[in-house]
Amino acid sequence: MGHYKKLEGDLTIRDARIGIVLSRFNDFIGERLLAGAVDALTRHGLARESLEVCRVPGAFELPLAAKAMAAKGGYDGLVALGCVIRGATPHFDYVAGACIQGLGHVGLQFDLPIGMGVLTVDSIEQAIERAGTKAGNKGFEAAVTVIEMIDLLRRLR
Repeated sequence: MGHYKKLEGDLTIRDARIGIVLSRFNDFIGERLLAGAVDALTRHGLARESLEVCRVPGAFELPLAAKAMAAKGGYDGLVALGCVIRGATPHFDYVAGACIQGLGHVGLQFDLPIGMGVLTVDSIEQAIERAGTKAGNKGFEAAVTVIEMIDLLRRLR
């Protein structure tokens, strides 16, 4: 197979500033995701003083707030947290799609890693499972992802 240079991010973060953008809609889930993200960041070396949380009304507003944070500068990465639960109307598809696509666009536009911790689920039960019970905590996972990507991008640059 030959030799090759391996590039991947480390899971320790110290000299970084992280912004979290959090949807208040379905906040009983969002607060659990936030607790998971903060736990991950501090366990992996980030000082709480290097963390800033911006709250927005809902998932649809997450990309705009993330864009404003990215444009302001000073962040090494962002973590987006929220929960969109499917209802009986197509509203879910529009909100979830705009949110995910918008956050991806912000990351690429500003060359900034964004940890995706926005749940798009069919039921409250699925949301609870992904916010700290059976399926882990997706806020924790999104924060770990952004840590790895910050370190990887530093190595690539």
